[in-house]
Amino acid sequence: KLEIASYDPFKLPLFLYILSNKKRPSASGLEFIGPLVSSVEETPYPISTVIKGEIPSWITGSFLRNGPGRFEFGESKFNHWFDGMALMHRFHIKDGQVTYSSCFLRSDSYVQNAEKNRIVVSEFGTLATPDPCKNIFAWFFSRFQIPKATDNAGVSFVKYKGDFYVSTETNFMRKIDSVSLETKEKVDWSEYIAINAATAHPHYDRDGATYNLGNSYGRNGFFYHILRVPPGDGKNDVADLSGAEILCSIPASDPRKPSYYHSFVMSENYIVFIEQPIKLDPLKFMLYRVAGKSFHKVMSWNPELETIFHVADRHTGQLIKTKYYSSAMFTLHQINAYEDNGYLIMDMCCGDDGTVIGDFTMENLQASGEELDKFFNSLCTNLPRRYVLPLDVKEDEPNDHNLINLPYTTATAVKTVTGVFLSHEDLYNDDLLQYGGLEFPQINYTYYNARPYRYFYACGFGHVFGDSLLKMDLEGKKLKVWRHAGLFPSEPVFVPAPDAKDEDDGVVMSVVITPREKKSSFLLVLDAKTFTELGRAEVPVDIPYGTHGLFNEMS
Repeated sequence: KLEIASYDPFKLPLFLYILSNKKRPSASGLEFIGPLVSSVEETPYPISTVIKGEIPSWITGSFLRNGPGRFEFGESKFNHWFDGMALMHRFHIKDGQVTYSSCFLRSDSYVQNAEKNRIVVSEFGTLATPDPCKNIFAWFFSRFQIPKATDNAGVSFVKYKGDFYVSTETNFMRKIDSVSLETKEKVDWSEYIAINAATAHPHYDRDGATYNLGNSYGRNGFFYHILRVPPGDGKNDVADLSGAEILCSIPASDPRKPSYYHSFVMSENYIVFIEQPIKLDPLKFMLYRVAGKSFHKVMSWNPELETIFHVADRHTGQLIKTKYYSSAMFTLHQINAYEDNGYLIMDMCCGDDGTVIGDFTMENLQASGEELDKFFNSLCTNLPRRYVLPLDVKEDEPNDHNLINLPYTTATAVKTVTGVFLSHEDLYNDDLLQYGGLEFPQINYTYYNARPYRYFYACGFGHVFGDSLLKMDLEGKKLKVWRHAGLFPSEPVFVPAPDAKDEDDGVVMSVVITPREKKSSFLLVLDAKTFTELGRAEVPVDIPYGTHGLFNEMS
């Protein structure tokens, strides 16, 4: 899909801009994936799995996953995939054996919906129906009340002060027992720090501190906040975010329409917030509430706007005064970022059409035949890109020439009257397009986050959900692929080997599910270097398609 409005002559001649808008081949006859977004039962007590091949004996710990797992209560059904009730999964690995357990998060949303046997708490794409017992006046005026934020934390597992939480994109998290998956305290960010919400994708430094991105709004406008939570020992009996601080506050470029964001960039010394042209309309939010429409419709893609990169010193919170910007793009997940010789290198998965977020409705995901093909072919192709920011831009630097002098990148940064215009380098060859582009990127985070690196791992998207696992070697942009018809792998997670010498010494884990046969899920373990299967742990339960996870190494 070409948006001429996002074209900028500093980036490319127009004919090259058109050619650069690459997209995967159109699909037809896609497999029905309805079973992957169907409600399942929890498995609260660990059960054994059947091992095929070999799970390396050095792996000791738990692979924790999160995602939606229940899509209706009584006769009322959720409209959007994001709205499903959070289901937490634990694959515990020791001595080459694996057990599996899962629990629904006992959030306030889950408990209240279950008690009423209908949806009574509004979610991202589903507006709760008014209580039928209310009289007509109470029912009418309930439309004018701002709904409370949900604590249905179904996006990811995160760590603060060594403790585990599950998180979504509101001001609420839930502390979790990482062994039993028991739901602990509800945590409200606003009780510790003046923010209204935080992402489900924090970053961690090597001292154990956690960084995140939040926001606030009030009479002074809308602000994005970079925040830091100090290290801890992970032995807190209760949730503890004390010591959290705002490092930096960034005013929205348009306070009436702030940007949606899902994550952010962190290098050794800098944090970058990407203000992208996916806009939220607070007025439309209120109007939709009165009209009884859901919240995902308040977001709009504005390809005529710039994408702005706000850069702050991670240690002092000081914003760099230079304005960095590019033509319109959107990003959900960053791959890695590092500094080299006065430049900040940022790698991320990007797309050229930000309407995708609101499209993952249950209706679209449960479509079949031509309707499913049409939905998939309408989706943006997400591809890996590199942006390079010169950190020391002098005022007397002449305009209209490239400021980047690194031998290994074709990305450019051109000084203009208003700032520095960035154009990206594609981090792939055309063979990636046959696998549908990629998303859910992961790296050897423990040893290579915020440092120069060579490899990343991701899901290929030849279907609406990931249908392959990919390893990208940035030296030559070469791919290794794990792909089997009818199998849908989750976000890959890299676990380094204890005696690792190379960046890719270790394994890649993924939970693989299929719509073809019930109770046929398995934990897949790949050799990260060769990208071949070492073993799998077959689980006799149904697991729905999830979002994010992590590996909790245990002694």
